[in-house]
Amino acid sequence: MEKTWILIANAERARCFERHAADHSLTELIDFVHPQASLEGQAGGGDLTGAAGKGHGRTGHAGTQFEPHTEAHAKERARFARELADYLNEGVAAQKCNALVLVASSPMLGEIRPCLSPAAEKAVTRSIAGDLTRYEGPELRARIDEALLRPD
Repeated sequence: MEKTWILIANAERARCFERHAADHSLTELIDFVHPQASLEGQAGGGDLTGAAGKGHGRTGHAGTQFEPHTEAHAKERARFARELADYLNEGVAAQKCNALVLVASSPMLGEIRPCLSPAAEKAVTRSIAGDLTRYEGPELRARIDEALLRPD
């Protein structure tokens, strides 16, 4: 029986599903959460105490804002992408799936693809730029089906 693994991912979260050819049912295999990405997103909230990279000129100084150092964000995203690719590489090597479908935000898709082993890269049947991580249940399945029906 043919089994396809579908990875849906963004910089904060990723989920891998197994899709069975017979009935297109989805079984969630693993849920990855990247806590550093969540913390980065919260740093810009209303409380500026401890928000790295922010400064303001209410004390009579020239108003200057310093943006967070993006290199650290890129390194964390690359580390998370490597973790996801390792999981896919191991699944393909262990013959747990016959095909891979990647549905990820553009930045993550660009980070994951180069980390795939030659065997995993060969197993990729579709690579779709999009973020489906916030969907659950029947809506997620419908959106995956819709994405798979779109022409390349």
